[in-house]
Amino acid sequence: MQALLPWLPDHPAFADALKLAKEQPVGRDRLAAVIDLAGYRRDFVATERLERLISNSMNPASISAANLRPASLAVLSSHTVDHLGPAIRVAGLSRGLALATYFTPYGLYRQALLDADPALVAFKPQFILIALDAYELVPDVPLDAADAAAAAAIEKSVTDLRRVWQAARERFAAQPIQQTLVPAAVPLFGSFEGLVPGSPIALTDRLNAAIRAAAREDGVLLLDLAWHASRVEDRSAIGDPVRWHQAKQLISPAFAPLFGDWVARIVGAALGQSRRALVVDLDNTLWGGVVGDDGLEGIQLGQGSAAGEAFTAFQRFLLSLSKRGIVLAVSSKNDAATAESVFADHPEMVLRRSDIASFRANWDDKATNLRRIADELNLGMEALVFVDDNPAERDIVHRELPAVAVPELPDDVAFYPARLADAGYFEAASYTAEDAARNRSYSENTQRQAMLRQATDMEGYLKSLSMTLVASSIGPVDLPRATQLINKTNQFNLTTRRYTETEVKQLAESSEAVALSFRLRDRFGDNGLISVILARADSGLSEDALLIDTWLMSCRVLGRQVEAAAFEVLVNEVSRRGIRTLVGEYRPTARNGLVADHYSKLGFVPMEGDSKPGEATFWRFDLERGAPPAHFIRIERL
Repeated sequence: MQALLPWLPDHPAFADALKLAKEQPVGRDRLAAVIDLAGYRRDFVATERLERLISNSMNPASISAANLRPASLAVLSSHTVDHLGPAIRVAGLSRGLALATYFTPYGLYRQALLDADPALVAFKPQFILIALDAYELVPDVPLDAADAAAAAAIEKSVTDLRRVWQAARERFAAQPIQQTLVPAAVPLFGSFEGLVPGSPIALTDRLNAAIRAAAREDGVLLLDLAWHASRVEDRSAIGDPVRWHQAKQLISPAFAPLFGDWVARIVGAALGQSRRALVVDLDNTLWGGVVGDDGLEGIQLGQGSAAGEAFTAFQRFLLSLSKRGIVLAVSSKNDAATAESVFADHPEMVLRRSDIASFRANWDDKATNLRRIADELNLGMEALVFVDDNPAERDIVHRELPAVAVPELPDDVAFYPARLADAGYFEAASYTAEDAARNRSYSENTQRQAMLRQATDMEGYLKSLSMTLVASSIGPVDLPRATQLINKTNQFNLTTRRYTETEVKQLAESSEAVALSFRLRDRFGDNGLISVILARADSGLSEDALLIDTWLMSCRVLGRQVEAAAFEVLVNEVSRRGIRTLVGEYRPTARNGLVADHYSKLGFVPMEGDSKPGEATFWRFDLERGAPPAHFIRIERL
């Protein structure tokens, strides 16, 4: 059978560690022990044991202490899925999530959604996984059906699905996740199968393509089970006919840990939990050999050997990750000049020095360099993935920096791309122009920091940046990126409220709310969408007042007066609507202390109340008496 979760390390004594975890007091201590064990390779039985250990430990205090993101997922299916619950919840722990789950009886997914099942309403799902199978959804058309008839049947099936997605959004304000279909039939025509419009396999493929297209248009997330199944070595893991006829199980219990991880990583991506930076070693990782010993001409890279071509293919994969928005960094025990010479002078290098946002080649330990890289990129450790061919280096980083993802690597570099892809560290819930430009943006930010270090006064530095803030109401174009920022920004975030794309869309379309997005340009380039403000009416306020529900900003633009310029835009917008008072809310967390004085700096005054240390505070700004602070940013309002 295929090894499950191969990117995770094997625990040297899992049974003993499980026993120690069971001896921990119920609550945060036991939860912390289980979270640690969830980061190791585990089978179905071990997963079930882990899940049983935390049944009484998933309380708000323990979840907060473990720095887990709470999330609720309902699974509505046309086949048996109850056996997958523990695997989904334990996988959630390994992805930084405290996942609450709800399962409807299989086959009743339409009734639960369209009739608003009271239990499902009470559960309040943020995400609804619609787990359907080919038996349920592939249309029954004659084998000799013409292409037009097959197309019409496919269109009807997709139209029915879109009603299900709409119900999930309108009745539950939930983000739908649609599962694609694993073929249930066997070929009737051999290789000619795809040329017969009415063949069951051709219909399944065509329906999957239509589901993907409709999901893209409707903003629905995909659990692409068909794609995953095509890469699974064990043919009995998904769609085994014996298991289907016995229990209507599409997913084998033995395969549940991997399926649970597929689900958890999608929810995590939608909530901003995916990793954002990849830190790589150099010698025997980006190229074969040790450049300091073998010289530039002696390393293995490019045409001429199978190993050299494999290292080139790995670099191409990393470059593709960079183009889709993953920030690249280097941590290598090496002489800096020697290491950089490979990027500059080796003709077979795919990656260039300009592709690397942070370059640390020295003789310090890898954990120290990773801390420096995180500081330079202004990212938390939980955003980093570290790739090193040396097991000893991996083990040290895993122990010293447990928040950093350190994948186990196969012996042959040819399998590195597949291993990283299978690990799902960089699972996406959207793909925007800002994502594509992120690596360049981090490199540009390095230039800004260098210019700041040379500046003699802050005012002159800010003026020299020639900044322009482009403000607009959140619309379809900005919606994915705005939602992405809302769910992943922790430091400059006044309330750290998290919203699905559906919820942000509802706020943006409300006549009683203001939803603004902000982009920043300067002399070095375009920073992209860097800030979001959501303000809404509140029952505790007068009709001429709005509550600032959400205010966040990317840490890449800290210290540039962006908050003052954004506040000016907000004041102008709400004044136009007849609003006289803004109320700001600050909800302290372990990571947003840098904005504790945000509202006081903008001229807000604290509101009277019985706030205790650690609780939310509220601040008032009278538009008729106050004015936004001055700044050096030009504003464009779209």
